[in-house]
Parts: sequence; C-alpha cells; structure tokens
Amino acid sequence: MKPFLPAKVAEVLFALIIAYFGYNHFNNAAGMRGAVPDFMPGDPKIWIYVVGACFIMAAIAILTEIQKVLACYLLAALLLLLGFLVHWRSGHLSTEFLKNTSMALMALLIGSKK
Repeated sequence: MKPFLPAKVAEVLFALIIAYFGYNHFNNAAGMRGAVPDFMPGDPKIWIYVVGACFIMAAIAILTEIQKVLACYLLAALLLLLGFLVHWRSGHLSTEFLKNTSMALMALLIGSKK
C-alpha cells in the first residue's frame, strides 16, 4: 500500500518543528534558565542543552526513519515530562502545557504508524 502523502508531509514538518525547538534550546539557553525547576541538580543550562539535543536527535530519527518508533515514544515521554515539570507550575492548564501535550500525542501517532 502506498504511503499517504499528506501524512508523510505532516511527519516531516513535525520533525522540522522539533528540530527548531532543539536549535532554540541551544540558541536561547540563557533566556530559558528560569524555566528549569529548582530541584534539578547542577547548572540549568546543562538541562536546557540536554533537552535541545534530545529534540534534535528525535527529529533526525524521524526524518531518517532510523529507530523512529523508539525516538517518537521517548520524545512523547520527554514532552509530557516537560509539560508537567516546567509548564504546569501554577496548577492549572496553560497553553504551553497544552502545546506540549498535543506535540506528545503527535509523536505517539508518528511512532505508531507502520
């Protein structure tokens, strides 16, 4: 069966968006320092760089289809974890939390696609 072209386009665009978020973590690490929870050990910039690297590696895996399923499931877990640890501090739903949740669900859809 032929792959559905719009689904592949959406997959590629999602990977490019995730790659951009990774680039943004490296480019704007100083501005993101305040988003790292206080209980995280070490320098907040290290955590920002680690998350940025994870985003870029997930995007590469999606684009090259090398370990795509694992990368998508790990990306979904990371996005949900970030949503709860970083964006849901005030105890109510925020747009950033909802953005992370929707992106995690998209990663799960891409990962489960055969």
